Amino acid sequence: MADSICIFEGMYYNRLLPLAYLRPVYDLRCGILSLRGKIERYYSGVPITLHCRNYMADYMELKHPEHKINILQTNSVLFINGRVIVNEEFSRKIPLEGPEKLYMMGDTVVAARVGSEKLDDLKKAMNDVLSQGDFAGLPEEEVKVDIIHYPWDLTQHNENELKSDFAQLMREIDNAPVNNVYDGVFLLNKKDIYIGEGAKIYPGAVLDAEDGPIFVGKGAKILPGASIQGPAFIGDYTIVKMGAHLYHNSNIGRVCKVGGEIENSIIHSFSNKQHDGFLGNSYLGSWVNLGAGTNNSDLKNNYGSIKVYINGEPIDSGSQFVGLTMGDHSKSAINSTFNTGTVIGVSCNIYGAGFPPRYVPSFGWGGSDSLTTYDLERSIEVAQRVMERRDIEMTAADEKMFRKVFDLTREERRKRGMPN
Repeated sequence: MADSICIFEGMYYNRLLPLAYLRPVYDLRCGILSLRGKIERYYSGVPITLHCRNYMADYMELKHPEHKINILQTNSVLFINGRVIVNEEFSRKIPLEGPEKLYMMGDTVVAARVGSEKLDDLKKAMNDVLSQGDFAGLPEEEVKVDIIHYPWDLTQHNENELKSDFAQLMREIDNAPVNNVYDGVFLLNKKDIYIGEGAKIYPGAVLDAEDGPIFVGKGAKILPGASIQGPAFIGDYTIVKMGAHLYHNSNIGRVCKVGGEIENSIIHSFSNKQHDGFLGNSYLGSWVNLGAGTNNSDLKNNYGSIKVYINGEPIDSGSQFVGLTMGDHSKSAINSTFNTGTVIGVSCNIYGAGFPPRYVPSFGWGGSDSLTTYDLERSIEVAQRVMERRDIEMTAADEKMFRKVFDLTREERRKRGMPN
């Protein structure tokens, strides 16, 4: 039996860039919980080591003092790939109990139960991403599970995970309250609506849970005239602006401001899309700000499959609906427009008429007319200023990661003729 769990990053983490430049893959959200949060719930009570790329280690130690980072201290460990979507069925297929075994899905390591002898080799490999070779020699079993390969997989699994996470959380919350609701609010299918402590729902707001549940976090505000169609998640202290239209599968992190029209999109914490404009089938990182009138396309005029640039190469998503992927700390000017499947890196500033390129490297500055490099020192200064507005300090570990990502993306910018 494994006496601890290691949530690890594997060799295909780079398919989730730029979203995974400033966080491990398992801290990406899908549904109400992050991928890591699902693992912690279905394997509760077990000590956890978090494995990450080495340049993130200092940051992760500050953020998660309750966990060991890149350190294995027990004699038997269940390794779980940070890109899997763990549920009850997964925990039954891959239990803590049992002999050493490597669980594979195609060429992807899903999980591995490892004892003391093999563990000595793995302890030496913890400062790099793990691959199948690190688990060589273990008996193998092929399994079929849900796993995140590319950013659009997160939005495609979002609906099921919103419903599943809601059901799981409601089992943990006794007598789920519906409070601080003013007269003139419409709650449809009230039993599937959770409104957290201190949240306020103002007159004229409509929360429609007939097609899926709605979870409103503590301290959130749903302002007059806003409409939310479930399934949906509104994070703690987030504000949904007056007249906003949040259609099915809107998934908004904590301390955000959102308005306009949003559909089947995931927005990480501390990001703003508070003005009119459409955001659909998209994924925004943290500290993103979309200017007034920003719109994205998520469907081609010929209704064909959308290609998305991943690590500089076009990948056929196999989907008719893929919108905008935008990395942390990036911003768009007013009236910005983004084509289907556009990918914007970390700390970009996008402005100007017309569609910007469908792939903009991290620290890109400009738009359809031209792109140059966003000065690193200026970008850090702006990020510090933005974080201070939310009473959050940019730590030395945050800044170290910022500088590392700038170095990691130099070659991308060079290939596009952007000065470094």
